[in-house]
Amino acid sequence: MAKHTITLIPGDGIGPEIVAATVRIIEASGIDVEWETQILGAHALEKLGTTLPEAATDSIKKNKVALKGPLTTPIGKGFTSVNVGLRKALDLYANVRPIRALPNIPCKYPDLDIVIVRENTEDLYAGLEHTVVPGVVESIKIITAKASTRISRYAFEFAKREGRRKVTAVHKANIMKLSDGLFLECFYNVAKEFPKIEADDKIIDNCCMQLVMNPQQFDVMVMENLYGDIVSDLCAGLIGGLGLAPGANIGEIGAVFEAVHGSAPDIAGQGVANPTALLMSGILMLRHIGERDAADRTEKAMLDVFAEGTTITKDLGGTAKTADFANAIIDKLKQ
Repeated sequence: MAKHTITLIPGDGIGPEIVAATVRIIEASGIDVEWETQILGAHALEKLGTTLPEAATDSIKKNKVALKGPLTTPIGKGFTSVNVGLRKALDLYANVRPIRALPNIPCKYPDLDIVIVRENTEDLYAGLEHTVVPGVVESIKIITAKASTRISRYAFEFAKREGRRKVTAVHKANIMKLSDGLFLECFYNVAKEFPKIEADDKIIDNCCMQLVMNPQQFDVMVMENLYGDIVSDLCAGLIGGLGLAPGANIGEIGAVFEAVHGSAPDIAGQGVANPTALLMSGILMLRHIGERDAADRTEKAMLDVFAEGTTITKDLGGTAKTADFANAIIDKLKQ
């Protein structure tokens, strides 16, 4: 059995609690794992004078994989997003967000199963803004053939590897004919390399309407950074919220698996946080490092606990504590 060393970032707020629960479940799956704990964000700023210490990024580069709890990002002031900084530092160009309906969780579309692939390095998220004159701010949207081709190829390769049937590009090329037009052109150039996978495209506004009315038509969706940020949260809402949505940021030198929800400081330390999103991210991580059997067994154990519906956390209408939920999944793994 291969031994894995994985960088572990507990995060802020409820982060340490849901990370601890997820670590226990992953260890119960039987893989040989050693955790290398690092700190980022507000905690790192307080202890080390920087929100993104080199020790953390070096650890991820060395181990190639990290499991990360949520970090707090101030709105409108304070330090810039550590998540964005981490993606830039490690060139984590592909943000992958599987959206899947869970048993016993109210959902209009109980068979929903979509994967959103978001380009992570450019677009308006490049943060190139300046004041032209007082009261007028310009924000520059960057789209390159290199990044558009790379994310499109990742989406098609993911679809091929996971047995998916279709990849849909999401864009606004009818208005932004040069930038989104380039993205769409690169997408269809890559599509030619994957003739067995259907390729189509949707304009972003129509796409959002279609997601609300008939989301089953989508399979894998690939899009620029800003659209991906919005659409992935919209899709999370279709299945019950960000607490049920896993996430991965993947690059050529490393991959970071994380819950996409916030740090929820209002319930931190109470032992009631729902670790589902981070656990599902951990299951993605297990597949990424080649532990597909452990991933499948962990996923089945989690789905069985949801199907039984007796050990569900407070946010989903249950009474179980974080540790109770983790224990129920571990018990299933041992059966």
